[in-house]
Amino acid sequence: MLFRSENIKGEQAAMTPETTGENLPRILIIDDEVAIRRFLRTVLSSEEFSLHEAEHGHAGLSVTATIRPDLILLDLGLPDLDGIEVIKRIREWSEVPIIVLSVREHEEDKIAALDAGADDYLTKPFGVGELLARMRASLRRARQLTPEPTFVRDDLEVNLELRRVLVKGQEVQLTPTEYDLLKLFIGQAGKVLTHRHILNKIWGPSHLEQPHVLRVNISNLRRKIEPDPAQPRYITTEPGVGYRLI
Repeated sequence: MLFRSENIKGEQAAMTPETTGENLPRILIIDDEVAIRRFLRTVLSSEEFSLHEAEHGHAGLSVTATIRPDLILLDLGLPDLDGIEVIKRIREWSEVPIIVLSVREHEEDKIAALDAGADDYLTKPFGVGELLARMRASLRRARQLTPEPTFVRDDLEVNLELRRVLVKGQEVQLTPTEYDLLKLFIGQAGKVLTHRHILNKIWGPSHLEQPHVLRVNISNLRRKIEPDPAQPRYITTEPGVGYRLI
């Protein structure tokens, strides 16, 4: 048995990414065991999270780069790529909180995972209450890295806690990538961010030589938030270097 049975109050139906709100914390489960993924879907399927899954390491890396999760639940014993290696590769370009869920209970395994960059480690079997408490704590710590809960520039307002973007008081729907781009600029407002820095932070090292991906997303973001995308007020271009949020 890989988890401890507990009474969970309230009905909890399985949640798919398509049925969740864009503002909910995105949780990525990387585990090759169907029973574990089904169990986690059951206990986490509430209005608190948007759930996503990957059943092996390479898929987990791909999904991480695509959806930009707010927290990852990771098994170490994956069939194609050891979980420690998954952590190391993610840490090359992302600080997303990672909680390891593993049957490996030896101290050296825990140390290896934490040294590789994991934020927490739970040994199977684990209690649902403890898992939820550790997830909430990891999400709180990640949010505390955000300098201000609300960013305001003229007609642009971004609530970083609610992931809500307003232009002239009207909510604007951004894709996850567009929002992460905007959040990156807000976190370093006034600073010139190079193309490579942005590509590495948003898409990972595999996209460092694909500046067109960045240009397309910047263009789409400007169309949604700028009064005049042809003459941007917020996200300005530093020719040959990168972009700056002013």
